[in-house]
Amino acid sequence: MSTSSPTKPFEPQPLAINYGTVQQSSQTPDTITRAPGGLKRGLSARQVQMIAIAGTIGTGLFLGTGRSLAQGGPASMLICYSLIGFIVYITLLLLGEMATQYPVAGSFNAYSTRFFSPAYGFALAWNYWFNDAVSVASDLTAAQLVLQFWSVKHPWIVSIVFWIFLVSVNALQVRGYGELEYWLSSLKVVTVVAFIVTGLLVDVGVNSEHRYIGFDNWRIPGAPFVGGFGGFARVFVTASFAFGGTESLGITAGETKNPSRNMPRVVNLVFWRIMIFYILTVFMIGLNVPWDYPNLSNRSTTTSPFTIVFVAAGSSAAASFMNTVILTSVLSAGNHALFAGTRVLYGLSVTDPPQAPKIFCWTSSAGTPIPALLMTSSVSALCFLSSFIGSGELWGWLQNIVGVSNQIAWLSIGLSSWRFRKAWIKQGRSIQELKFRASWTWPWGPYFVVISVAFLILVQGWSSIFPEFSAVDFISFYIELPIMLVMSGAWIAFRSRRQQTASAIDPDAVDDENQSPDRETRMRIANHPLLSRFHDLVDISSVDLYKDEYVEPGDGGSMSEDLMRKRLDGRWGVLWKIFYLLV
Repeated sequence: MSTSSPTKPFEPQPLAINYGTVQQSSQTPDTITRAPGGLKRGLSARQVQMIAIAGTIGTGLFLGTGRSLAQGGPASMLICYSLIGFIVYITLLLLGEMATQYPVAGSFNAYSTRFFSPAYGFALAWNYWFNDAVSVASDLTAAQLVLQFWSVKHPWIVSIVFWIFLVSVNALQVRGYGELEYWLSSLKVVTVVAFIVTGLLVDVGVNSEHRYIGFDNWRIPGAPFVGGFGGFARVFVTASFAFGGTESLGITAGETKNPSRNMPRVVNLVFWRIMIFYILTVFMIGLNVPWDYPNLSNRSTTTSPFTIVFVAAGSSAAASFMNTVILTSVLSAGNHALFAGTRVLYGLSVTDPPQAPKIFCWTSSAGTPIPALLMTSSVSALCFLSSFIGSGELWGWLQNIVGVSNQIAWLSIGLSSWRFRKAWIKQGRSIQELKFRASWTWPWGPYFVVISVAFLILVQGWSSIFPEFSAVDFISFYIELPIMLVMSGAWIAFRSRRQQTASAIDPDAVDDENQSPDRETRMRIANHPLLSRFHDLVDISSVDLYKDEYVEPGDGGSMSEDLMRKRLDGRWGVLWKIFYLLV
């Protein structure tokens, strides 16, 4: 697979992205190369797969499903989670193509900047950073809700302890983060499997009432569709909150060993596991928990359906254990969000020109962006507002904000993939050169993601308008749209003023700053008042498709993969296959 430069070399694109130094593997691929500054490729395939799981199986599944059930009923919840799951799976495939070809550190916003629009990429990056920072606050707030099961008097103290612990773990090298996520995620996977089995038993009669439940909870008054179309539409945003984090593959790519080999594995395997967990789990919740269960979701509290099912099974000890596991999942989700937000802010600071203060690009000797970590974690102070407005209501608002932000991220991945694929074909590069290609999504995949997600963003706030307008809910559903528009416009205005200043001083400096491959085309666009003032779409015919392409290591593998192959080919190969399948 050729990765050599074309005969006529391209010049860098406008707003060339340089997401910092990411240290490649040396002669021993499993050893992190030490060099001053920059991130390190220290995440193994095992850890990356579990990171992807940790970003999706968290508070959205353990607590958010209770809110979804109360607002939309069992049928709405099952349908909405299935639709969102399919959309996110296609999005993941599109992101996998780009992240495998260009495993840059930072986030998928690099692809929006590179293939779609620098201004939009700027707004997207800051929006996603805010998403991650708010997610940390949401998870710390969720911890207070979980602790209400034990009637803890001052749950906010636990939030402070969790906050200190998360900041400490993320201040270590990336391996420490990856290992914590691996074991916490393993615990969550085991818990979900145990819940599915327990839920099935409870439904068929192994419960404290010794009653066969079946589909009775689908036939109670108000079910299976609670709140009509408004309730159905409202579940989309909570489902989006639950599935958020899958796109973090675009963040971990920059710190993944052998991304061209490991990223396709993650894309092809992880999400199917998540889909199975989610669909079966949501189905079991709808069967066993009535939508009007007391305190399932209200202003002051939210109860986990997982705990309710284990209480129904007649085991208070098991319910208490489940609540403990949910608390660890909250910790895992907060850890994941803090890691992702830190890397996004780091990526913003190392662009050219920088889109965030340069102080955020400073990294420790272990490759950790400490200033970016501290800035991201500081926003989590939002969680302490719960003592004034109620943990349940605050968590609901944060859920809406994060859910919409996730949808904007998926929409952006669709736009980037659409432009990336067009550029690849237009410049005459063979699709065989792609290191990973989701062939069955060509050509409809990007269009499907863009149209479906845009539709969801517009209609899911229906219940905040009809039958009665709720200003607070409306803002939580739609506030990010005008913010994205304003930030994009601000970046265009900033770039335009900067170019005018540079042109007045030295006309040749504009060429260097713009870094355009075609001076005549650039000048024609610049002289068009409408085009230059209102957008900065990237020219797909000249975007550099060779820059930042990942080059396979010379040895073609890693020590861990060689060991895996040796085990599979050995005497105990069958047992090792079972082990790796479970892991």
